[in-house]
Amino acid sequence: MELDDYIGRVETREEKLSVEPPRALADLFDMEDRFEEGDALPPMWYWLYFLPRAPQAEIGTDGHPKLGKFLPDTGLPRRMFAGATSTFKRPLRVGSTATKKSIIKSIEEKSGKRSGRMVFVVVEHEISDSEGLCLTESQTIVYRGESTQAPSTSVPEVQPLPSLLHQSEVTPDPVMLFRFSALTYNAHRIHYDRQYATEEEGYADLVVHGPLTALLLINHFQRCYRNKTIQSFTFRGTSPFFVSRSMTLGIAQESEARERYELTAFDNTGVVGQQAHVIVA
Repeated sequence: MELDDYIGRVETREEKLSVEPPRALADLFDMEDRFEEGDALPPMWYWLYFLPRAPQAEIGTDGHPKLGKFLPDTGLPRRMFAGATSTFKRPLRVGSTATKKSIIKSIEEKSGKRSGRMVFVVVEHEISDSEGLCLTESQTIVYRGESTQAPSTSVPEVQPLPSLLHQSEVTPDPVMLFRFSALTYNAHRIHYDRQYATEEEGYADLVVHGPLTALLLINHFQRCYRNKTIQSFTFRGTSPFFVSRSMTLGIAQESEARERYELTAFDNTGVVGQQAHVIVA
């Protein structure tokens, strides 16, 4: 199939939102919350459900399910969850049955002297329960060619940081990465196989999951602003975070009129690895 033939492809799944995944994620984040059926899921915790499933025979060398069914086979071996925008209508409830409808909205090819050929795929998700739509998410996935470079030893340029209202530190260690991979059924080898991450994909070490960083950021925001209702959350990765290195989670207010906040995660050298924006009610 040509790449454009995948545009408009739809996948629909239904699942009961069982209580054990949010309890397990709360344990991972050292939270005291003990979820019960009927409780509202925190924003972005729907990532615990509708997980990718495939027979072992259909797993690629990178640990991901092979492409060509719903997501396109771009001919490029490496893929990355680059960012997303989520808009929340009302909360999903633990114990309810929800439906996720996914549609491939666009596919765009780009190329550069250093990056080579890249393909950007935008997938839109709608998650509903028996009462209707709960949230939408527009997700960008990037596909890249094989790495031909040794792990980089150069230090990325440090960008000036905004004036932070709140900040906290966390150090994702190998155990945290492994537990998060298990909880989200993510077998991408860059998160647990150091030899693969460094020799095959050209990273300096094990890579912290982009969704894990995003969850750490939004959870930090909710701890600081417990009375705020999040209407939308947008994040994008700017540089990889590596295992066992301190990460700072920061919050700055962009606009008092719109109640818009900028969330930033940066490492112990000051390099920003992820930027996010929250709009609250």
